[in-house]
Amino acid sequence: MKRIFLIVLDSFGIGAMPDSASFGDVGVNTLAACATSQYLNIPNMIAAGLGNIDGVSCLPKVAQKGAVARLTEASMGKDTTIGHWEIAGLVSADPLPTYPEGFPDEILEPFKAATGRGVLANAPWSGTAVLDAFGEEHMKTGDLIVYTSADSVFQIAAHEEIVPPEQLYEYCRIARKLLVGKHGVGRVIARPFVGDKAGAFKRTSNRHDFSLEPPKATLLDAVKAKGLASIGVGKIYDIFAGIGTTEHVYNTSNANGMEHTVNFAKQDFEGLCFVNLVDFDMQFGHRRDIDGYAKALTQFDAWLGDFLPALGEEDVVMITADHGCDPAYTATTDHTREYVPLLILGKQVKNVNLGTRQSFADIAATVAEMLQVSFDTPGKSFAKEVLL
Repeated sequence: MKRIFLIVLDSFGIGAMPDSASFGDVGVNTLAACATSQYLNIPNMIAAGLGNIDGVSCLPKVAQKGAVARLTEASMGKDTTIGHWEIAGLVSADPLPTYPEGFPDEILEPFKAATGRGVLANAPWSGTAVLDAFGEEHMKTGDLIVYTSADSVFQIAAHEEIVPPEQLYEYCRIARKLLVGKHGVGRVIARPFVGDKAGAFKRTSNRHDFSLEPPKATLLDAVKAKGLASIGVGKIYDIFAGIGTTEHVYNTSNANGMEHTVNFAKQDFEGLCFVNLVDFDMQFGHRRDIDGYAKALTQFDAWLGDFLPALGEEDVVMITADHGCDPAYTATTDHTREYVPLLILGKQVKNVNLGTRQSFADIAATVAEMLQVSFDTPGKSFAKEVLL
C-alpha cells in the first residue's frame, strides 16, 4: 500500500472489557449509549461492518464492505497516551501514575517556586466545574488552577487575559520537567479559558498537551526512518512528544481535523497520516452528552461517505479508538475501560471479520507490513488477511 490514513475517534469504545470493573467501570459501552440517541445516523460505518464486530448488538448486521475487528487494550490503563502508544506498537505493562488525592508538595512546591504563582484546586475535577469553582479567584489572585482526573494528567487552567496562552505553555513545560520518574504522568495539559464569571467561563481551542516521551521507538519512528511521510493531525504530535512525525498540524475541532485529512489526501505522499479527532472525548464523552456524541458520530460518518470515494487504489483507511468515554456512565466523568472498534476500508481490502484481537498494537504491526517498514512490536499483523 502507498498511503495509510489511521483515524482515531478519541474515546469511541464499544463495550466493557473483562477487567473493566477493576478500573471502576461497570457495564460501560460508549457505542450503545450513542445508539439510544435519535441523532445517531451512521450508515457508512454500519455498511463498513461496525454492527458486525464481536459484542456489538445495538446496530444491524450487514454484508459488510470492508474488514472489521474488536481490539482489546493490552496496556494497563484507559488514557489517551498509552492508548495511542499501543496503537503505535508499544504495550504499557504498568499504569501511569494518577493522583486521586491531588498532587503532593514535592511536586507543587518546586512548581510554585519556578512559576512564581500559587495553586488552586489540586484535586480531581471536571474540566468545566473547576472553572466555575475557582475561575473568579484565579482572576483576582493570578494563582493557577491545577487539577487532575482519574487519568494520568496534570492540568493547568488559566484565563487568557490573566495568563496568555504562550505563558501558560511555558508553565506546562516547567511542570513537564518536574513530572518524571515515579511522577511521570502521561500528559501535562494547558487549559486556557475565557469569560468573566462563574457560569460564563469557557475553555478555548488553545489547549496544548505536553506528553511523556514514549519509552521506545514507535511506528511513527519506523515510518520516518524508512524515508516515508509520518503525518500527525490533531493531538498526535503532542501525544508522541513531537517524536516520529515528519509533518504535523493541530485541530480546532473535529470538522477542522477532517478538513486537514482531506487536504493531506489531496497531496502525493507515501506513508502514514495519523489523525486524532478529540471532540468525541473532550466535548461529549467527559461531559456525558449522549446526543452531542451521537451528532459528532453522525457528522464524521457523513464526511467518511465523501472521503472514501476520493481515495486511490493503494490507499487504506483504518478507523479505531484509544479507549472509551461512555456518555451514559454517571458514576464518574472519566474515560471508561472498553474494547475499541477497527474498521478497515479501501479498494484493496477484503470483506472479512477478524474477530477479537488481543492488542491495539496489531494496528502498528499491520501498518508496518503494508508500508514495508521494519518495526519490532508485540502486535500481530493481519495485513495478509485483509488485503486482496
